[in-house]
Amino acid sequence: MNVTRKGTGINVLLLLAVAALAVLPLALGLGDHKEEPFAGADAEAETAITEIEPDYEPWFSPLYEPPSGEVESALFALQAALGAGVLAYYFGLRRGRRQGERRAGGPGGAPSETLPEARPETLPGAQSGAPPEEAGDTAGGAGASGARGV
Repeated sequence: MNVTRKGTGINVLLLLAVAALAVLPLALGLGDHKEEPFAGADAEAETAITEIEPDYEPWFSPLYEPPSGEVESALFALQAALGAGVLAYYFGLRRGRRQGERRAGGPGGAPSETLPEARPETLPGAQSGAPPEEAGDTAGGAGASGARGV
């Protein structure tokens, strides 16, 4: 099995697990005995505190109280979307940098594309079969005439 098919298989299994986590509580009827079966943890905590200590007074009040539950849900969804966007940007940036390092032959791994090495016979002014020193090659790669090849 190649790496791409293995990665795709794992992704499909993860998506099925997430779908099962979302659907199974509904299908099994979990929470049917409650007035609000899927209320958030805040509402559950408030109910539990009120049952334990009916005279409980909160220490502080929220800075902003949304006008309705729909607005509160929309703000929560916006917060979740922004968080997911920041995480996706971060992981995409890391992956792009890692791929760039691989292509450049940096610390991320061996280069994926290697350039052919220059051989002395392909240099300007080099004679076939003769070492570069005998062909009049200088450190700059120019021939005996000193002209710079482009």
